[in-house]
Amino acid sequence: MDHLLLVAVFVLVVSFLSNVSPFFGASYTLLATLQLTLIGASPFNFLVVVVVSAVGATLAKVVIYFGAFGLKGVIGGNKNIRLIGRNSSTGKFYLALFVTALLPVLPLDDFVYIGAGASSASIGLMTSVTLLAKILKSGFEVALELTILRDLIGVFGFHRLDITIVLVALFLALGILVYQLDWEEMYNRVRRRGWPGEDRRVSTPG
Repeated sequence: MDHLLLVAVFVLVVSFLSNVSPFFGASYTLLATLQLTLIGASPFNFLVVVVVSAVGATLAKVVIYFGAFGLKGVIGGNKNIRLIGRNSSTGKFYLALFVTALLPVLPLDDFVYIGAGASSASIGLMTSVTLLAKILKSGFEVALELTILRDLIGVFGFHRLDITIVLVALFLALGILVYQLDWEEMYNRVRRRGWPGEDRRVSTPG
């Protein structure tokens, strides 16, 4: 139990630190999986590692939110920030948050939290949605590590540190690139074409 407590604290700290810097992208689930293999991947240990890593990641997103909130006077004029602000009370916004927080590898939810913080969106529901998504995400990634990725690392000779460094560089570049895009223009294009499953037929009188 002492070893499990130490692992839980380690995973919490690593998950928080690797998520608290926008677009940092360090693969905290890789480190969490390594710790899990050291103490034994029992169902209880697996559950503890998954939940703790999700809590750490979620707390980090809250910090990103309040960091952007403090900078809203500086970045609030960005088109993408205004787009998020206009949609932050809609169901589509929370669905987008859930999907981006759930996606493995890509830290796209950083964009949402920066925009939401700069536009003063509600943090309470965002945190709940993110925590649920992060639990599912961590569960998937840690399970993948235990079953497939560990074998691939052994076959190709990659180390977890190598993969983490590559992901850090990739996500930093991706973060800069994505925020250079005009989200509002892309959003308007989707609206003009219609959302998937949306009936765009216009009824005529008589």
